[in-house]
Amino acid sequence: MKHIMLIAALLAATPALALDDPLLKRAEAVLKRQPIIDGHNDWPGALRGNFGEGWWSEDLKADSRLFKKPLMTDITRLHQGRVGGQFWSVYVPASLVGPAAVKATIEQIDIVHGFVKKYPADLELASTAADIRRIQKTGKVASLLGVEGGSQIDNSLPVLRMYHALGVRYMTLTHTKHNDWADSANESPRPNPLTDYGKAVIREMNRIGMLVDLSHVSPATMKAVLATTKAPVIYSHSSARGIADHVRNVPDDVLPLVAANGGVVMVTYVPGFINAARQAWEAARAGERQRLLALHIADLPRQGAAMAEWDAKNPRPPVGINDVADHIDRVVKLAGIDSVGIGGDLDGIDSTPTGLEGVETYPALIAELLRRGYTEAQCEKIAGGNLLRAMEAAEKVAAGMAGEVPPDVKP
Repeated sequence: MKHIMLIAALLAATPALALDDPLLKRAEAVLKRQPIIDGHNDWPGALRGNFGEGWWSEDLKADSRLFKKPLMTDITRLHQGRVGGQFWSVYVPASLVGPAAVKATIEQIDIVHGFVKKYPADLELASTAADIRRIQKTGKVASLLGVEGGSQIDNSLPVLRMYHALGVRYMTLTHTKHNDWADSANESPRPNPLTDYGKAVIREMNRIGMLVDLSHVSPATMKAVLATTKAPVIYSHSSARGIADHVRNVPDDVLPLVAANGGVVMVTYVPGFINAARQAWEAARAGERQRLLALHIADLPRQGAAMAEWDAKNPRPPVGINDVADHIDRVVKLAGIDSVGIGGDLDGIDSTPTGLEGVETYPALIAELLRRGYTEAQCEKIAGGNLLRAMEAAEKVAAGMAGEVPPDVKP
């Protein structure tokens, strides 16, 4: 009974999911024609963090909101959310480098291969856009992988190619730290944001048909990559800096370059990235935490009590579906309807916008776009059509480069 009451409360907290909403019914029809293809979900890492290797014994079709540590993803809710394609992030921290980063990445890839094999009636590995189109028609979730940081190849093009052989179809060039060949958005810029070796990495990704992901990189790196790549890029989980001035978002002057490239900005749900008030609150809270640490370095209970008092006096600003839709509007305004998608970053974040608490809620976002006047055909592009087009273009570039040999370069 407690579980039933919890589920009812969760649904009640998501007003956009009201079953009698006519726009929600239209959204369901849109997603029947073109299911969601989400650019970034951290479920593999969340499973490993929750269970270690014990994830193999867990029922991944059970409602993961009821787990001891609740998750935003499970197989049942993927189907409820009309997800037809998912890029699973195989993330390791940017502080982990060298062979250890490669080992940890392989272990994350193993989790994806494991749950796909465990649930063959629900999930299937995809390698191409054609695979996604075929798989999503069966009602399964086409599963692809994304490496979330160029440091995870340990400056090795052979490692990059082996990731591709294991199902990786995009690589984020950096995470929160610079690597040897590309600048992150989260550190001070260097004179050369993309080295010659970095350009060789881009060329090799083009040659093998792996999408270049510009989430996490600096604006200068974005521009250098866009001037180098022969294939469309993606931002697997980024939003518009013109709405929220966060370093992880895409600047207004870059969005037209993405359109010219044929790329796709997959708008993310991260509250601090998409809402300026939440971003300011998070910065203030982090500053207060550091202040209390300095004042009471040896008194953890006093730190905790003071932090709780600050939280009570400074409530967290709300973030909702409207904030995500505002970023979609901005990308459409500056880059066009063909350059936007969805990359929720679910299970990679501590909180979500209200109404977008898990993978079951994608129809609610499409309903909000319909409410704003987007046509059903436009919503199909945002749901997944634009990503498929970019993948097909990247595959065409790779086919044209098939006779070329890999570059012989050193970092």
